[in-house]
Order: sequence, then C-alpha cells, then structure tokens
Amino acid sequence: MGIPISGFILDSGDSSNSGNSGSKHSHKLYITSWNGRAVPHIHQFEGVTSLDVGHNHRYVGLTFLAATGVQHVHSYYAETSIDDGHAHIIQGTTGPAIPLPNGGHIHYFEGYTTVNGSTPHTHMYRGNTGNEIVE
Repeated sequence: MGIPISGFILDSGDSSNSGNSGSKHSHKLYITSWNGRAVPHIHQFEGVTSLDVGHNHRYVGLTFLAATGVQHVHSYYAETSIDDGHAHIIQGTTGPAIPLPNGGHIHYFEGYTTVNGSTPHTHMYRGNTGNEIVE
C-alpha cells in the first residue's frame, strides 16, 4: 500500500533540448503533505542591524511555521543583543519562497526595529533566512 503525498513540480524552464535523450531538462518536486499531514518547516535567520546613533545590534531567531505549503511566507520575531544599554525587537513577515539550486528554499526579510534607547531611534535590518528546517 502506498503513502499518499501531495505537492507541486517546478519545471527548470529549459526546454531547449526537449525530446533529446541527452536533455538537461529537469523538475523539482516539493512535497507539501505526507500521508495526509502537512510537511511543516521553519527557517533560521540572523544578522546585524544598521549602524545608528553610534552602535548596531546582532539578532538571531527562528521563523514561525508557515500557514500554507506551496507559495508561502513566514512570520518572524527576535530580540536584538543589548548594545549601548538597550535592545530592540524585530518582527515581520518574510517574502515568498526563493527556490535554491540544490533543493529547498529561503526567504528574504527586511524592516526596522522598535524604537528604543536613551536617544530614541530604530535600526534597519535585512537578509535571507537559511534553508528550511523540517520539524
């Protein structure tokens, strides 16, 4: 008895050699459910904020599970390092999935921290998540 799976196939877009036995045409299979259960995943993210008011902050975290499996985004939240006597919060929603050449995907994220500090200010941050981590 087989295990039911669902997902989608992404075509490489190279149709120049279609029909030839030496074709380099390929497809990627993204499984979104296995035996009726969604394949949940998260992503690690980290970085350094912009330099503002003479300092920056480091951050590291894990995204939340995506609400859907095919084209999807993730919410994220992290508290920055304490620098210059204070920390900030970063939070938001990533961009859509960006497929990787060898499988998996990443997400772009960017935004501004919360306002904090003896001189109230924010920092800009941006980056790409790591590849997916299947839970």
